[in-house]
Amino acid sequence: MGKDYYKILGVDKSAGADDIKKAFRKKAHEFHPDKAGGDEAKFKEANEAYQVLSDPKKRAQYDQYGSTFEHAQSRGGFSGFGDFSNGFNVDAEDLGDIFGGIGDIFGFGGGRQGRQRGGNDIQTVLTIDFAEAVTGADKEISLRKKVKCSHCHGNAAEPGTKIETCKVCSGSGRVTRVQRTILGNMQVQTACTACGGEGKTYAQKCRRCSGTGVVFETVNLRVRIPAGIDDGESIRLSGEGEAGEKGAGAGDLYLRIRVRPDKRFERADSDIRSGATVSFTQAALGDKIDVETVEGPVELKIPAGTQSGTVFKLRGKGMTRLRGSGKGDHYVEVTVDIPKSLTKKQKELLKEMGL
Repeated sequence: MGKDYYKILGVDKSAGADDIKKAFRKKAHEFHPDKAGGDEAKFKEANEAYQVLSDPKKRAQYDQYGSTFEHAQSRGGFSGFGDFSNGFNVDAEDLGDIFGGIGDIFGFGGGRQGRQRGGNDIQTVLTIDFAEAVTGADKEISLRKKVKCSHCHGNAAEPGTKIETCKVCSGSGRVTRVQRTILGNMQVQTACTACGGEGKTYAQKCRRCSGTGVVFETVNLRVRIPAGIDDGESIRLSGEGEAGEKGAGAGDLYLRIRVRPDKRFERADSDIRSGATVSFTQAALGDKIDVETVEGPVELKIPAGTQSGTVFKLRGKGMTRLRGSGKGDHYVEVTVDIPKSLTKKQKELLKEMGL
């Protein structure tokens, strides 16, 4: 009785290559013999199913012959199955994903080394004045980072020299070999050592960057600081991080903002708080005073009988909302200045007024 490879992996017959690979990884992770509760027989069975269903040609043959698949295989009816039908055919990178580094145990780790990695994200700090946080500002920053080599334009080859397809791996960057392990024979794919997994070789590497495609340089950038930014917030500049090696994409630059305090104001999100002092007479009789806001002086009406500690709100006179629309408010706390010394006549007048 033939095996139902679709049932073994738990996928439909219409499953795509990605679904089959995902199902195999799940089963392999579940049944791996080195894991608690693992099952070597089911692990091998899942691998056998994956080797057939992941190969378009073998899968078509399996779908055609159905339950007679094993019989036809034993008679040589299918090409390419005999060598590893009782062993494994695994990409070393899959081993790392499935078993968390088991590939290193068997001596074929490091399968990812040939992949071109994007450049690193970097962070720098920019200090601005409080007034610049209020209005926004254009600032120029200088930083040292990896940039694309201007001599080879990032392709790692000396200009005018040849870049050829690797003859060992035929440009795939991968080579296949058989590895004998405690679980049986494994056909594994690893990065080609001849080209470092790139799939290409260089007649002469760039003399400036030594074949990496990147160099360290000091770069000046002009940055727009948005109005309303607060201390500790960051600005992300896409693609302004370090350049990736050999033409890979650049990372991002994160600009962390520090805002110098202004002794006149206290900020709370988009709202501003400040204080104002009025005389005893102004508080008692009422008056109009000028108060400083982030937008400049604003007239504030002090009603008669204002008590010390009263807070007035100036609507829309705060900071620009960085995420949203409009502006916050400005709150002014009034302190009444009580005279420390009064003349006899002043005391008598206050008594007459009942104050």
